[in-house]
Amino acid sequence: MLNIIQLGLGPIGQQLTRYLVERKGISIVGAVDPDPQKVGNDVGLFAGIEELGIRISPNLESCEATDSADLAVISTVSSLQKMESQIKEAADYDLDVVSTCEELSHPWQTQPELAQSIDNYCKQKEIACVGTGVNPGFLMDYLPSVLTSVCRNVEHIKVERIQNAEPRRKPFRDKIGVGLTESEFKEKEHSIRHVGLKESVYMIADGMNWTLDNVEETLVPVKADKAIQNGKINVSEEQIAGVEQVARGYIDGNEVIVLVFKAAVGIQEPHDTVTISGVPDFKSTIPGGINGDIATSAIIVNAIRTICHASPGLKTMLDIQVPAYFSNI
Repeated sequence: MLNIIQLGLGPIGQQLTRYLVERKGISIVGAVDPDPQKVGNDVGLFAGIEELGIRISPNLESCEATDSADLAVISTVSSLQKMESQIKEAADYDLDVVSTCEELSHPWQTQPELAQSIDNYCKQKEIACVGTGVNPGFLMDYLPSVLTSVCRNVEHIKVERIQNAEPRRKPFRDKIGVGLTESEFKEKEHSIRHVGLKESVYMIADGMNWTLDNVEETLVPVKADKAIQNGKINVSEEQIAGVEQVARGYIDGNEVIVLVFKAAVGIQEPHDTVTISGVPDFKSTIPGGINGDIATSAIIVNAIRTICHASPGLKTMLDIQVPAYFSNI
């Protein structure tokens, strides 16, 4: 039996609660969220399922289950700088860590000093830590890396994640600017984006043992070509429907990796596609794409068994055993 403490009980955290209780061999023994409106609630009832007898605590220090827990599932922030203290606090309680933090997925080139600090602390405390999710963590980095396993030679990798944002949770739609005017988008441009695209480029390069000399990233708004109005979305024509974000990695001035992330309401033909140029050339497409909210929660749960058997330190998805689905620990 693996005993889990959840940190962060937003929409993804609540979905994680539901997914965690489904797995044999996993037990939620603690839950933490500083939001006063959440503290004291039963974590099961708060997630919309049966009562679990676990009350949400405001912090790890006040959580009575730290001595009996094996691992912390952290779904709180996207920023590595903000995540560092949370990882170190979990490590102080001898808890391995699986997190949805996008910047944690592969921070060795984007934030090397923070990455080294986290790695050193985890090794000192003898715990393992990984950041993962559907993206970054799988579709635009781990999956294309795995697909190159059948190649004699690889010259270029292109990944396209084109998704309809209508079924996604509201925080995701807010993150990509759905419903903003053009002027509002410009005001908030620094915070409207998919986090982790550069990390995905570097993860692919790491898997290929490529040393990139440059990574560029661009982002443009996607405007609605017609009004989209239903029970949860109200977007007028010409308002922002989402974003198109592109990251490119170069070696000696030549593009070797390009990642195209486009998420907007109203997308008609969503898909996830990996194109490998090399020997052999091939294209792999998932028609309709993978639902990001389902996949992120699922891969977090599936990574639990793997990270508990990993050596100490900060890991990426390339460092650990395949986090395959399991029905029982």
